[in-house]
Amino acid sequence: MQKTGTYKVALSEMIEKLELENCTKDVAIDKIYLTSTEVNRPALQLAGYFDYFDSGRIQIIGHVEHTYMEQKGIEYSVKMMERIMVGSENSPKPPCIIYCRDIWIEDEMTELAVKHQVPILRTKKTTSQFMAESIRWLSEELAPRCSVHGVLVDIFGEGVLIMGESGIGKSEVAIELIHRGHRLVSDDVVEIKRVDDRSLIGSAPDITRHFIELRGIGIIDAKSLFGVESVKDEQEISLVLKLEEYNKEQKYDRLGLEEQYIEFLGNKVVCHSIPIRPGRNVAIICESAAVNHRQKGMGYNAALELYNRVTSNLTKNSEEQQ
Repeated sequence: MQKTGTYKVALSEMIEKLELENCTKDVAIDKIYLTSTEVNRPALQLAGYFDYFDSGRIQIIGHVEHTYMEQKGIEYSVKMMERIMVGSENSPKPPCIIYCRDIWIEDEMTELAVKHQVPILRTKKTTSQFMAESIRWLSEELAPRCSVHGVLVDIFGEGVLIMGESGIGKSEVAIELIHRGHRLVSDDVVEIKRVDDRSLIGSAPDITRHFIELRGIGIIDAKSLFGVESVKDEQEISLVLKLEEYNKEQKYDRLGLEEQYIEFLGNKVVCHSIPIRPGRNVAIICESAAVNHRQKGMGYNAALELYNRVTSNLTKNSEEQQ
């Protein structure tokens, strides 16, 4: 597993994705990047309280903040907004200031933004709606991430990450699964993002998206060969299957009463080791593992059901003998 460093996203990308209006065309945004998933409504700062103020966050002006500034007057508002735009010794100036509800922006505010090179943006969405959407988008774009060697496939809606040594047949299994109606997310390298304490989202690097390497044949384009229904851009990882050469000296789990886990970026994912030997249809095994995992998530555990039946039968026979 290879971790990446601190991630950042361009402000211009946020403007495009969240459909924001740039109200300060004279402010250069090409070199402005967002590094924090947090946003701030500077209500206390407009009232003059700047202790513990993190000016490096996106600052959002809603109806409450704008109404307060109107009551205090433009001179006072410009003074407070300038303190917000300048930042502090321990915190940089804001990457941008966003007005919600399509609020009118005074010329004095625009001039102040140009002076300090802090872009002012605007959206028609309500403040609460925009905050929720922006936090969700930033959390996904700035999520901790790593890259692993493997194949990620969507099997019956379950994201199955197939891992194993190079040449063991992961790509061949992926091809068979595509033939059986499932969808490829990534082959060879899987980029994993930790969006929260429970979710890991896997995707393919841009350069290898939809491509599969088959030894002896070369590179094939799954999207062109099998159609758009055979591929997917990203998928939450629900299960990890490790393919390994069969070793008769090793004991493999035959009941599955206790789950084994593998950890990525601090999140644990259920992991099964699948021994490979001639005659085993690995694609069908992957399908069965995915369905079984889904069934467990719905509250039914076949291994536990068998254990309970055996225990109940033994108890019944013991009572009859007595």
